[in-house]
Amino acid sequence: MPSDPGQIVILNGAPRSGKSSIVSAIQETFAGPWMNLGVDVFVRHVTPPRYRPGLGLRPGAEAHPVAPLVAALYAALYDSIAAHSRAGLNVVVDVGHHDAAILRDCARRLADLPVLLVGVRCPIEVVMQRRNAGQAGREGEYATGSPADPVPAPVARWQRDVHVPGIYDLEVDTSLLGPDECAAAVRRRLADGPPGSAIRRLAAG
Repeated sequence: MPSDPGQIVILNGAPRSGKSSIVSAIQETFAGPWMNLGVDVFVRHVTPPRYRPGLGLRPGAEAHPVAPLVAALYAALYDSIAAHSRAGLNVVVDVGHHDAAILRDCARRLADLPVLLVGVRCPIEVVMQRRNAGQAGREGEYATGSPADPVPAPVARWQRDVHVPGIYDLEVDTSLLGPDECAAAVRRRLADGPPGSAIRRLAAG
């Protein structure tokens, strides 16, 4: 078993900002095994259908029946990330954090491990273009706009809350860079340094 912990890359951003495509690019192009332990995996393949959206619960939905489970689900996700890293496996994670207390707790679970926290940004206009265009196999999962309501309130809340407090080691804009270019930016930062410190700063907050 490897003696050194695996590298962790966390991609934080709103739905349809392009995180999943960056995950795929990292898995396809980075050396060594990169395990995908992101929200999409946990929601679609781990969480029972009746408890969805689970980790994907959007901001402003505190009255949703699954809301009391979200903190525990995130704790389990981040403990899984930590376990994989301690086993010597690299991990890439796509998430959408919008709760400060949960984010702090998650950060504390990884504070002693090598983590690069990446902010995945995308202008709301581009997010809405992607939502309105749809995504094969995920029909009906994303709120779309209309002439009367071009940016639905849930989408606006994601855009407003997901990058608070905005402490990152690296930021990418997927309206300007494609998935491979974003992955390349992550690779350069990992190679050139400095090591990520954002998770430790959030854990101490």
